[in-house]
Amino acid sequence: MDLLPQLTQYAFSGLSTGAIYALIGLGFAIIYNSTGIINFAQGEFVMLGGVLTHFFLMVLKFPLVVSMAVAILVATAIGVAFERLTIRPLKRPTPLSMVIITIGGSIFIRGVAMLIWGKDTHSLPPFSGNEPLVIAGATVMPQHLWIFGLTLLVIAANKYFFYYTISGKAMRACSYNRTAASLVGIDVRRMVFLSFAISSAMGAMAGIIIAPLTMTAYDVGVMLGLKGFCAAIIGGMSSGFGTVLGGLLLGLLESLGAGLISSGYKDAIAFIILLLILFIRPQGLFSKAQTERV
Repeated sequence: MDLLPQLTQYAFSGLSTGAIYALIGLGFAIIYNSTGIINFAQGEFVMLGGVLTHFFLMVLKFPLVVSMAVAILVATAIGVAFERLTIRPLKRPTPLSMVIITIGGSIFIRGVAMLIWGKDTHSLPPFSGNEPLVIAGATVMPQHLWIFGLTLLVIAANKYFFYYTISGKAMRACSYNRTAASLVGIDVRRMVFLSFAISSAMGAMAGIIIAPLTMTAYDVGVMLGLKGFCAAIIGGMSSGFGTVLGGLLLGLLESLGAGLISSGYKDAIAFIILLLILFIRPQGLFSKAQTERV
């Protein structure tokens, strides 16, 4: 196999995977910038998107588009309930207590999913067939194009919401100074509520669009959540372009490492990168002197 088509193949695969990491990382960044919480349960909403869509599609026999929409709504409702029942009641939360609560929430959601759907892996049908496309000598599945397109759409909607809507601007204000935002009449609790709703919906969308390629199961959210967290760290915990670049970079390095070195190192690469970033540039590769947060 020639080197150029081989590298192109790895690049397409890495960019599509990196787009998923970027979506998950944006969920981490949105909650962190609005609340100061690192939500380690974020990966479970990725899992819920996939398994709920499979349930509505295969068991309840809903059409695929309806199954996807209902799965995102249910996952969003679970994310909102998680915030209402575990985060909001705390009067004086500490960073350690927040981490413990989100990890506990992750274990709980994963355990309930295992009891309901079992330990089997499930697949979703591709959105537009299995006929591969040949681009620049590389074979690309149509689902990869769906991943690129939907990821771009979500990122554009995210940008529009935070910069051109009242609620989005209020969330940005909370990210800069929650006390000042509350003094000018912004309901900070409502902004926290919105941040959990948006991040849950984004995580569910990521789980749905990747399931036709990688399949889904009750435990897929653990590794995907950790890699999304790596993408957010690389991007400096920015809910902007930095996290998107972080996800794409992580996906590319993973794919190239697995293809050129060994697939056994695929998961290790993400954590090696995370450790290097934390040691060398803890503010993230793509952050400015003062990170723009939102």
